[in-house]
Amino acid sequence: MEQVSKLYVGNLDYNTTEDELKSHFEQKGITAKAVTLIKDKYTGRAKGFGFVEVESEEVLQKAIEALDGQELNGRKLTVNKAKPPRERSGGSGFGGGGRRSRF
Repeated sequence: MEQVSKLYVGNLDYNTTEDELKSHFEQKGITAKAVTLIKDKYTGRAKGFGFVEVESEEVLQKAIEALDGQELNGRKLTVNKAKPPRERSGGSGFGGGGRRSRF
């Protein structure tokens, strides 16, 4: 199975597009395999962070050194290795399961 090297990119301007972020990486000689900006599921508005997949851990380290603290659209980027996603419970978050009707 192929190892995925993923970067967290934070402090993005809310109007930054995936294409702009990818281009910013390419200007530093880093090829992004995939770029994903995180958006609010209800409003569709960007949350100011995203993830960039690169081909290897070596490229990941190069990207951190080249881009962490660099400016994009007037904001200094935070670039570091992405942490694995947390395990989530399968519940809806509302609790109260198993209630019985009073009728």
